[in-house]
Amino acid sequence: MSKKNDIKLFEQKQVRTLWDEEKEKWFLSIVDVIAVLTESPNPRKYWSVLKTRLKAEGSQLATNCSQLKMKSADGKYYLTDVADTEQLFRLIQSIPSPKAEPFKLWLAKVASERLDEMQDPELSIDRALEQYMKLGYSEKWINQRLKSIEIRKELTDEWKKRGLKEGVQFATLTDIITKAWSDKTTKEYKILKGLKKENLRDNMTNTELILSMLAEASTKDISEATKPTSFEGSKKVAKQGGNVARVALKELESKTGKKVVSPLNAKNLLSKHEPVVTKKINLPKKKK
Repeated sequence: MSKKNDIKLFEQKQVRTLWDEEKEKWFLSIVDVIAVLTESPNPRKYWSVLKTRLKAEGSQLATNCSQLKMKSADGKYYLTDVADTEQLFRLIQSIPSPKAEPFKLWLAKVASERLDEMQDPELSIDRALEQYMKLGYSEKWINQRLKSIEIRKELTDEWKKRGLKEGVQFATLTDIITKAWSDKTTKEYKILKGLKKENLRDNMTNTELILSMLAEASTKDISEATKPTSFEGSKKVAKQGGNVARVALKELESKTGKKVVSPLNAKNLLSKHEPVVTKKINLPKKKK
């Protein structure tokens, strides 16, 4: 089951979510939903009592709710009771709250937005742009980051054409590319930047992003040209693509006398090195 972690906001309160690509539906943390609706000082206790009552009433909701790993306040992932949007609509009926109706509208919007993005991927780019702007990234950095997302998608599409599978194989190839150009595995790179669960690319400098894009674009182009027929063949291509960016990195370092791969992360960039975005970025209009 391929899932994507995300955080949604309802009236500035966080609701942890997971998108299941195979089932094409959102799963939301029940405890977070209860915290929003009830403002209880102990939403876990509230849910425990409510779940016991629902089970006694024979409710399928309490019996059938799933558990998925979600990120907690301490940065670690724990199994958490979750429900899909249909189950949550039923759950809301059991919770007296003046926020019930606004939350239902919000929940419907969350579900429809993701389905809209599947039909029109440009919408997801627009929403990513909006989120990066809210976080205070610079216009220059955001443009690079959005381009890196496009290039990454082109590469993974190429890997799928070669019969490779998401998960371990994609992660292995990504590690090979990263190691080839930066001399660090993804894990080593994150340690250098002091990251744990945070996204590595969201914490790269402009130059690091550019070289990462060059490595992945080169890997895609070489793969299209050589058409590897096995995972081992794709691993060789990944190293070749990464080496293209490594040549550029070494040339740049020789001219500037500075290391490209840096401990700087998003916190450093936003507080010291990058101006905060204050204007809207105009993306190219979609061709009709």
